[in-house]
Amino acid sequence: MNEGANAPRVAAIQMSSGADPSANLQAAWRLLEEARGAGAALAVLPENFAFMGARDADKLAVAEDEGQGPIQDFLAAAAQRLQLWIVGGTVPLRTAAASRVAAACLVYDTAGARIARYDKMHLFDVDVPGNGDRYRESASIAPGPLAATVFDTPAGRLGLSVCYDLRFPELFRRLVAQGAEILAVPSAFTEHTGAAHWDVLLRARAIENQCYVVAPGQCGEHPGGRRTWGHSLIADPWGRVLAQRDAGEGVIVAPLPREPLLSLRRSFPVLEHRRLP
Repeated sequence: MNEGANAPRVAAIQMSSGADPSANLQAAWRLLEEARGAGAALAVLPENFAFMGARDADKLAVAEDEGQGPIQDFLAAAAQRLQLWIVGGTVPLRTAAASRVAAACLVYDTAGARIARYDKMHLFDVDVPGNGDRYRESASIAPGPLAATVFDTPAGRLGLSVCYDLRFPELFRRLVAQGAEILAVPSAFTEHTGAAHWDVLLRARAIENQCYVVAPGQCGEHPGGRRTWGHSLIADPWGRVLAQRDAGEGVIVAPLPREPLLSLRRSFPVLEHRRLP
């Protein structure tokens, strides 16, 4: 696909967040400034961008009520000051259950208004084959409602997902059915599973749904010894990687022209050829 010179530019921000929310937000601000300076109209932060503690339960201590709190205030202020649409990875929001939070992906426009929320639907309760790591997200996170979240942005119609959702293609079909042209996948993929599956799953979601995919990740080592894969990626609807950052904090940016996507869907109408038993 040819990249349109005037196409909107989108950024994926790679971070290595720790247990100090203030330091994480400072890093996020610096990277968002870099994204805006590179011409991005929309930037996507990774999962857990504001906090990654030694234990999953540690997020309960920094959880916020919906609509108020330092993390949400930061996202609103940054979006307005930078004149940048921001997809805020995940923010821990309190739920009715004192022992669990929502992993909420929050989106803010250039007025600093929150215009979308998606709560992570699929929770990472697994024993990772090959290295013995054990994760039980459902112990401290409440699954989100079974609803797809799609909305218009200056870069195109955007559908939201988070990390482990990537392994459930039926969610992405629902996003496309609601008109998604760009799929955001803010993540904190483990190093072991990322090395095996990250690129292939992201490119598969792009190809089968004929969508752009914008997937920022956490990278490096975090409190408690957890290691994440990084390799933040932006892919086009043909599955080609437009930009990728392997390791270290940083920003990748790519233009996402709409006409090549629409042209592909017209000439190669795979979405119209589905037949279900």
